[in-house]
Amino acid sequence: MARGGKAFKAVAKGMAVVASAAAVIERRRRAAMAADFHETLHPVDPDAAPAVRPLPGPREAAVPAAAAVVAAGPSGPPAAAVPVAAPPAAAAPAPAAVPAAPLPPHGHFGRPATPAEAVPWGLRVAAESTWRLLLLGAALYVVFYIVDMLRLVAFAVLASLLISALLEPTVSWLRRHGVPRSLAAGGVFMSGLAGIGLVGWFVVWQVTTNLETVTSKVKAGVDQLRDWLITGPLHLTEQQITDFANQITKAISTNSEQITSASITGAQIAVEVLTAVLLAFFTTFFLLYDGERIWNWALRGLPRHSRYAMAGAGPKAWATLTAYVRGTVCVAFIDAVCIGVGIQLLGVPMALPLAVIIFLGAFVPLVGALVTGTVAVLIALVTTTPWTALMVLVVLIAVQQIEGHVLQPLILGRAVRVHPLGVVLGVAAGSIIGGIGGAIVAVPLIAVTNTVVTHLRRRNEAGQAVFTALEAAREAATRPPAP
Repeated sequence: MARGGKAFKAVAKGMAVVASAAAVIERRRRAAMAADFHETLHPVDPDAAPAVRPLPGPREAAVPAAAAVVAAGPSGPPAAAVPVAAPPAAAAPAPAAVPAAPLPPHGHFGRPATPAEAVPWGLRVAAESTWRLLLLGAALYVVFYIVDMLRLVAFAVLASLLISALLEPTVSWLRRHGVPRSLAAGGVFMSGLAGIGLVGWFVVWQVTTNLETVTSKVKAGVDQLRDWLITGPLHLTEQQITDFANQITKAISTNSEQITSASITGAQIAVEVLTAVLLAFFTTFFLLYDGERIWNWALRGLPRHSRYAMAGAGPKAWATLTAYVRGTVCVAFIDAVCIGVGIQLLGVPMALPLAVIIFLGAFVPLVGALVTGTVAVLIALVTTTPWTALMVLVVLIAVQQIEGHVLQPLILGRAVRVHPLGVVLGVAAGSIIGGIGGAIVAVPLIAVTNTVVTHLRRRNEAGQAVFTALEAAREAATRPPAP
């Protein structure tokens, strides 16, 4: 963590230097552009006398020749020079006074006033976009770093938001029918907590009840695998199998310290998970009891010009999250029932606990039920025949295809407008960043962000349309009537 903090400080200092340098360059560029624009509008100083360069008129050029002709007479050279009066000034137009073109500040024509103007426009846009993207990337890095430091609190809050989105419609229905707020929130919260406890007790009960049967079948499966290794195409001997088992035992004894540290780490993780669960329950109750006041308090922390926009985007985001959670629960229930019935018909033991595990895994869209369903495949492989395990895998793939092509578009298609590719990439990125918790919250986060951005974009477009209509009406009102 210390090395990570030093690296973060170094990155932050570097990005601050880059930001300050970019700001200085931007100010100088804007000042140069403003100076060039002023010189374009006022090329000559009005207080200074312009340099005038008179141009000779056509009559002035022709006067000496005319005088020579008159003096010469009809023939022969003149005896004396006869002066010829020049035409009056009123008879000829005044010579045009053309001001001399001012030199640019750098003293060369055809050269840009500043070096920034010599850079092609596309390259300038790319450079400015790049340093803005670098600043945005630095900000996102800081946000993710803070979330990683407070991942316990972050996951607890996100889990409480998902649970609250599932239970809040029931609380609202009870309050509309005259139930007090505290009683409605407390009753729904305790009912949800009891439901979660019953599901956990059912899974533990089924596993402990069938544990002896599954253990005996696993031993029989291991013996069958040993016989196949000896009599099968590999033709291994008893001594080779024994040596392989001894190597596994030696590796376990050699790495006992790593296993012990892993067990200690597992204990720490268990404590953190228990703390996050308690924090999530506590946060869920207050979101159900006082969620509206919490939202209003969060709005007061925003700038004044952003409150109205976010006040409209918040309910839409909450509606999207509620629809996503309810639809996901429905899809997960259908997946668990179909897969559970299939493995029960195939004779795989512990069908009901496996169905519950698949139900929990189906909260990760598209891939969760398939990943957790591999547990059923492994149990079928060690307790039954390979053919049964293959049939369980076929059931899993068939249910996943039905989920992706039928259930997801029908149940979640209208509420969550996210492309399947975005869902898969979001789940992958969330699992890399935050593990299982990140994979669960990635898709609802993408859906809510998409809803908020769409609402803000439409609001800006509507505001621009209203502004254009008002400007047109004002111009029509100030326009003089036609004769």
